[in-house]
Amino acid sequence: MALSLRRRLPVLPLLLLAAGGLRAAERSSSSAMEELATEKEAEESHRQDSVSLLTFILLLTLTILTIWLFKHRRVRFLHETGLAMIYGLIVGVILRYGTPSTSGHDKPFSCSQEDRPFTTLLVNVSGKFFEYTLKGEISPGKIHNVEQNDMLRKVTFDPEVFFNILLPPIIFHAGYSLKKRHFFRNLGSILAYAFLGTAVSCFIIGNLMYGVVKLMKLVGQLSDKFYYTDCLLFGAIISATDPVTVLAIFNELHADVDLYALLFGESVLNDAVAIVLSSSIVAYQPTGENTHAFDAAAFFKSVGVFLGIFSGSFMMGAVTGVVTALVTKFTKLHCFPLLETALFFLMSWSTFLLAEACGFTGVVAVLFCGITQAHYTYNNLSVESRSRTKQLFEVLHFLAENFIFSYMGLALFTFQKHIFSPVFIIGAFIAIFLGRAAHIYPLSFLLNLGRRHKISWNFQHMMMFSGLRGAMAFALAIRDTATYSHQMMFSTTLLIVFFTVWIVGGGTTPMLSWLNIRVGVDPDQDPPPTNDSFQVLQGDGPDSERRNRTKQESAWFFRLWYSFDHNYLKPILTHSGPPLTTTLPSWCGLIARCLTSPQVYDNQEQLREEDSDFILNDGDLTVTYGDTTITANGSSGPHTATTSLDGRRTKSSSEEALEHDLGAADHEVTSRGTRLVFPLEDNA
Repeated sequence: MALSLRRRLPVLPLLLLAAGGLRAAERSSSSAMEELATEKEAEESHRQDSVSLLTFILLLTLTILTIWLFKHRRVRFLHETGLAMIYGLIVGVILRYGTPSTSGHDKPFSCSQEDRPFTTLLVNVSGKFFEYTLKGEISPGKIHNVEQNDMLRKVTFDPEVFFNILLPPIIFHAGYSLKKRHFFRNLGSILAYAFLGTAVSCFIIGNLMYGVVKLMKLVGQLSDKFYYTDCLLFGAIISATDPVTVLAIFNELHADVDLYALLFGESVLNDAVAIVLSSSIVAYQPTGENTHAFDAAAFFKSVGVFLGIFSGSFMMGAVTGVVTALVTKFTKLHCFPLLETALFFLMSWSTFLLAEACGFTGVVAVLFCGITQAHYTYNNLSVESRSRTKQLFEVLHFLAENFIFSYMGLALFTFQKHIFSPVFIIGAFIAIFLGRAAHIYPLSFLLNLGRRHKISWNFQHMMMFSGLRGAMAFALAIRDTATYSHQMMFSTTLLIVFFTVWIVGGGTTPMLSWLNIRVGVDPDQDPPPTNDSFQVLQGDGPDSERRNRTKQESAWFFRLWYSFDHNYLKPILTHSGPPLTTTLPSWCGLIARCLTSPQVYDNQEQLREEDSDFILNDGDLTVTYGDTTITANGSSGPHTATTSLDGRRTKSSSEEALEHDLGAADHEVTSRGTRLVFPLEDNA
């Protein structure tokens, strides 16, 4: 018996080993099942990403086909951006109410010992660590209403996507396609509307909305904090105008070019001012316990932040454009158009990211980079690259803009933090109307005191009507939706964009007819002369008259800048302009020869800008009598031009070079006795 027991004793360790092996096999099988489930989840996530991107591509495709139909039928009551918003709304309704919830694993955990949120969180689940990233704050009342639909989560983009990917081509195209002739002729007025007008609109809207917030607090419709600085931030966000619908109709109908230039120039610079203004308001941090009270030191600090950010962004954009111009001039990239276009594209886009990385504003930087590229770099590109860059950024602008408007329609149903307050929404519409009126009418009155061609009442009414809100206001509002006040501001901004694009944009054509604004105007045609000012009467033919009038109507600052740009910057940065050997002093001969490209000497015909402004600076405004010339600045000297036997006046060499650069060298003016040209009152 003892022997039998001794023989059976080794069986126990064998059983224990077998049990351990079974448990190890179960763990291995369980681990394999978990890995398989993880792979399936990753595959499902990839599929949903593809479906979400496909949804937007189909939206854009449908929008393009509908646009073609509208253009074919000459339908103008709804713009392409309005169509994109409608299709986005339809898809948003389908995704919200037509797709089931696919996940229900959200469970709140308490971290009462921590006083701030973590950007990245590592969670230990049964010995395995999982990484989670911060998406934003959720109010306690909505803790159980977190989105459970994975598809809706996928179509909700990170706001940085709008700023870093979608906005740069839109803003760059605005600067790159700028028509300088009419823009600089109204430069003073455009700057006044964009800078002073936007600031006035921001503070009027902000103060009116602060009164609305106080009213909401009295009637018990305000459930959380809403500070005065939040109201000012809303004023800055909603002051960013985007009359894309109106401008598209103006362009199609060939509306008055000066009205188009005023609206386009204001909207381009207004976006840049609004974003810098919002950054300055966010930077407003008073000292003391009450961080939202008025503090003079903090106020002036914010003003300094505004000036510093804007000027720094401007310089960064201009410098990037100049560097690109120098690279394309002193290399032979024009022999390889594909490389030339790729470099141009990357340098332009990197301007935005570089400014953001340095703490400036990419919108301002990429705008002035586009203007600089169009003025200098464009002249150095090969013919193929010129066409490619124009078409490339035009397509990117079209797709990005319609993508944003499609997403606006989608966000009305997919965004999870909407707060709609009827009192706040109605107050916002009233404040925007009053802010726009205070922006347009008083400034127009002041500008007309110094303008030769007045901004007429029908122009002012049209500018008042055309204050649409669009992509920039939406991008600024969605960038920060962490607090109660910002969520209410975003929801209200979305409704305002819908209303202005659909209602105001759709009423543009009837408004043009009602205000008797002329359409079908040649972009190169100047407004008819008025009888309230002295005109240049000499010269034969309408071309000479138009050229003389445009020279004198250009903003005085640009006229002064043009002489320096034409004589020095253009020859340094491009293959056009007079040789530096003729404009720099003789002791700079070596530098002049190094910086002047051989093409300047080889080409008898200087490059002509398509949108040149025919500018004449103050030094070229002269009174000529006999053999004596008196310039506008009071100097006099012998008249160097001669008169040919057939009575035609021959230009001097410097005057001829200027006419060449401005594209006017093929016109000759007949002299009839005394040539009298007085400097007229400049446009503001």
